[in-house]
Amino acid sequence: MALRRKHTLAVTLLSAILVWGAASLPIAAEATSSAAATQSGKKPEASYWHNWTDARGVSHMTKCTFHTYALKSMSPPAGPQWQDLLSSGKAKIISTIQPAHWNGAWHPDPKVQWIIPLKGTWFVQAMDGTRVEMGPGDISLGEDQLSRPDGAGHKGHLAGNVGDGPVTLLVVQLENEAPTAGQPCRFQ
Repeated sequence: MALRRKHTLAVTLLSAILVWGAASLPIAAEATSSAAATQSGKKPEASYWHNWTDARGVSHMTKCTFHTYALKSMSPPAGPQWQDLLSSGKAKIISTIQPAHWNGAWHPDPKVQWIIPLKGTWFVQAMDGTRVEMGPGDISLGEDQLSRPDGAGHKGHLAGNVGDGPVTLLVVQLENEAPTAGQPCRFQ
C-alpha cells in the first residue's frame, strides 16, 4: 500500500508540476495564450527542452511543446484545470541544490528525468553545441543516456550554474522509462 501511495504521489506531483509549469511559464506570450485558451475552451500549449540523442549517439537540445491537454478536475470538487498526463509509473522525486559555481562536467543523465528549476539559473549544453539556460518556470527532459563519446571525449551534456548563487532543482526520475534515440519531443 505504501508503494502505491508513493507511486500515486509521484504521478500527482509530476502532473501538478507540469500543470504549474504550463501556467507559470515566464514567456508572456505563452502565459497569455494559456489564459485565453482557458476562456475560449481552446487547448493551451506549453514548452519544454528535450535533451535527446540521435542515432549516431550525439545529444541535442530541442524545444518541444506539450499540447494534448484535457480540461478536468484533478481532485473533485476542485475546479477544472488543463492537464496533460505524460507518463505514469514508478518515479523517484529528488530535490537538489547545486552550490554556487557548480559545474557538472560532461555526463549523461542517470535516468530519463524531468528537471524543473525552482530557484536560480542553470545551463545544459548538448554535444551538438546547443546551450540552453533555464530558470524557474522552465522544464527540461533529460534523455541522453544513449549518447556516445565524440572525438573530444564529450558524452551526454555539460551542465552548470549561471551566476554566483546556488541553483535549486526538482528532478523527477522515471524509473521504468527506457531511453530512446532519434525521437525528439516524444512527450507531446
